[in-house]
Amino acid sequence: MPMPVRQSLRVGAYILAQRLRRRERFPLLVELEPLFACNLKCAGCGKIQHPAGVLKQRMPVEQAVAAVEECGAPMVSIAGGEPLMHPQIGEMVEELVARRKYVFLCTNALLIPRKIERFTPSPYFAWAVHIDGLRERHDASVCKEGVFDEAVAAVRECRRRGFRVTTNTTFFAGDSPRTVIEVLDFLNDDLGVDQMMISPGYAYEKAPDQDCFLGVRQTREMFRAAFAGGNRKRWRFNHSPLFLDFLEGKADFPCTAWAIPSYSVFGWQRPCYLMADGYAQSYRELVEETDWSSYGRGRDPRCANCMAHCGYEPTAVFATLGSLRESLRALRGA
Repeated sequence: MPMPVRQSLRVGAYILAQRLRRRERFPLLVELEPLFACNLKCAGCGKIQHPAGVLKQRMPVEQAVAAVEECGAPMVSIAGGEPLMHPQIGEMVEELVARRKYVFLCTNALLIPRKIERFTPSPYFAWAVHIDGLRERHDASVCKEGVFDEAVAAVRECRRRGFRVTTNTTFFAGDSPRTVIEVLDFLNDDLGVDQMMISPGYAYEKAPDQDCFLGVRQTREMFRAAFAGGNRKRWRFNHSPLFLDFLEGKADFPCTAWAIPSYSVFGWQRPCYLMADGYAQSYRELVEETDWSSYGRGRDPRCANCMAHCGYEPTAVFATLGSLRESLRALRGA
């Protein structure tokens, strides 16, 4: 299933406007990280490895909104760390929604019961709950028992209150086609979330567990097997068909990390939120002064096994809108 019609039209019109202005590089979505602190210590995440002084920092609402307005992206993914630990997270979302930005709040869901009253259902707002497997698999991934059950309960409460709920699932070396099918069946059929996002794990340099990440060949084989038998068409993905083709190895694309830039307490991160090769103080500086030709598989060894959506989903979106056939396919969700 593609993204909601209103959102699709807004994003499509935005991309067309950028093309008419002859802009070579522009953002589709901003990865906004207003803090790095988290209430979990996941083995595959490198964010909480920052020094204690950095983990205490909280980005002011005005700074966050100004960054999103500066670059002009129509969509914002608020991540971290755990964004619900930010004392002004409700105000931040409210300000972005008031500007008609499509906001996805990425969370492990543990704090939703305490913070949900700060949020209002809106077509411009969705929870993006991280669920990386069924109970045993998810709890092992986040290194804490009981998190899966709490996340599921929070999702059900959000849906009961009329919120749009998406999920974000990262798959690692310990996964298989069977575990992919099990968790996506559960999210799609039993939990009934609106849409699902998936991604193979990227090898964070500072992640505690360096053996959990997938290679390109493993990723393609796993998703090709999991998508077989009509599963891919049945599941409600928040991805373009071409990105799913990419995961299966049916298509290949260059990385366009500039389309999903990351803004944190340090500034605009080069070249993406998965790598830190310095920071720019404006989106324009990020785009114009970053050597984009030096990144991507075959160019930088750190990118060798990366198939993350932050680099390749925008490329798939651009390819989709550049083809009438692929545009019609995306509308059908094929």
